Amino acid sequence: MSPVLADVLMVTALIGALALVHRPLGDYMAAVFESRKHLRVERWIYRSVGADPDAEMRWPAYLRGVLVFSAVSVLFLYVLQRVQDKLPLSLGFKPISPDQAFNTAASFVSNTNWQSYSGEVAMSPPPQTAGLAVQNFVSAAVGIAVAVALVRGFARSRTGDLGNFWADLVRCIVRILIPLSVVAAVVLIAAGAIQNFGDIHTITTLSGDKQAISPGAVASQEAIKDLGTNGGGYFNANSAHPFENPNGFTNLLEIFLLLVIPFSLPRTFGKMVGNVKQGYAIVAAMGIIWFAGVVAVTWLEYAHPGTASQLAGGAMEGKEQRFGEGPSSVFAVSTTMTSTGSVNSFHDSFSGLSGGVLLLGMMLGEIAPGGTGSGLYGMLIMAIIAVFIAGLMVGRTPEYLGKKIGTREIKLAACYILVTPALVLIGAALAMALPDGKDAMTNIGAHGFSEVLYAYTSASNNNGSAFAGFGANTEFFNTTLGLCMVLGRFLPMVFVLALAGSLAEQKPIPVTAGTLRTEKPMFTGLLVGAILIITGLTFFPALALGPLAEGLAS
Repeated sequence: MSPVLADVLMVTALIGALALVHRPLGDYMAAVFESRKHLRVERWIYRSVGADPDAEMRWPAYLRGVLVFSAVSVLFLYVLQRVQDKLPLSLGFKPISPDQAFNTAASFVSNTNWQSYSGEVAMSPPPQTAGLAVQNFVSAAVGIAVAVALVRGFARSRTGDLGNFWADLVRCIVRILIPLSVVAAVVLIAAGAIQNFGDIHTITTLSGDKQAISPGAVASQEAIKDLGTNGGGYFNANSAHPFENPNGFTNLLEIFLLLVIPFSLPRTFGKMVGNVKQGYAIVAAMGIIWFAGVVAVTWLEYAHPGTASQLAGGAMEGKEQRFGEGPSSVFAVSTTMTSTGSVNSFHDSFSGLSGGVLLLGMMLGEIAPGGTGSGLYGMLIMAIIAVFIAGLMVGRTPEYLGKKIGTREIKLAACYILVTPALVLIGAALAMALPDGKDAMTNIGAHGFSEVLYAYTSASNNNGSAFAGFGANTEFFNTTLGLCMVLGRFLPMVFVLALAGSLAEQKPIPVTAGTLRTEKPMFTGLLVGAILIITGLTFFPALALGPLAEGLAS
């Protein structure tokens, strides 16, 4: 079987599996968040934190819950890393330095999972399992909770109530993430991923050198790493490590896991607003952009210029040798168009133009299909912008799902869109201008700039993957990237929840002959066009200095 045919069959199987679970998983998640019943374990959790799950919250109270919970999580994870040498099963690891502990705490709480350390030689099992793995669950649940609050803003009228943050958080973890993760972890273990708490093994390599192999609860962390679009791997090689990703089956499974919830949430959205066709329009826009990215990167990698690459049948340096160009490209596109950051190949080794596509996937706001929750609310913000543009063209007050898009709504949407570009471009500019940033770079020219741009794009959009090629573990990068992660995660949530509250207070507008039909293919095309144009206008100059210049020069 030719590699191209194998790649086509793999993508077809992946799309088929996602289509198969789209409806049942989406309907189940809608039922979870619309349920009035509380499980016994959920009641125990509510009592332990002193929360009333039946009390409705307006958007300021909902936001306070998000911010307070996340701030406590950052503090707990920071302390856990600083005292890891005093914990059981520490394996002799030293405490993480203050700046790196802040960076890692901000990274995992913000669902970024950027890692400026090598997991197997820096982090012991206690912070890995009690800290990082736990944050993989709760940070994903926070994103989904905020998305559900925005959906309620569309679904409700004449009220400012958006539900209860604590109930949404706990239900998401207990009823969705934990059950799915348990199933995924069992499958990964059966397929060869490791799961243990043994001692470090020292082996002799074929060259006679000594190598230390760290054990750990890898399969369980791998499952939620992908399912929650987190990305922080147990090992430095992430999903290129055979303990995390043993074979071709697990590689396909991990791609499926990181896409399944984001691609199913539009169905949840459609069910909760009472019109599943609206969800189909959103998921179609997500699918079009994702599939275009897969085709572009795969083709560019197979056609990468250069005699050595052409003789090898593709640019295999830095790629996963067990899988080849196709699976590496699909994994790379899927991880950068979600907020996962998990990798099975070295993104720094992709060609200039295909690396630019990976950058663009993050710059779009990671909405195709995006992270757990963040992808849906990001796409709904873009839908509001698309409706506003359509209203300008026909001279009619824009409406979306029976809600008027007025001055307040469009200002909040505009602020949401401006946050991450500002963080990316200002952060990259500072790194290129200051000695601390330039001294950490090991590459010069367009590719060196691409590596810095990629780092701040990844941090600000809460992705977590890296081009690498420069020393990220410095006080400058740990601090600035950590700040970008926090601001890039929580500032947009402020605008999303404020928008949700504004929409929920409105009374519904009846559909008329002049209403834009947002469930039709024409609107999907308008939505895709608006996303690409807005992103292109914002980031094209930076892309031209980096990946475009590198690609055209090769």
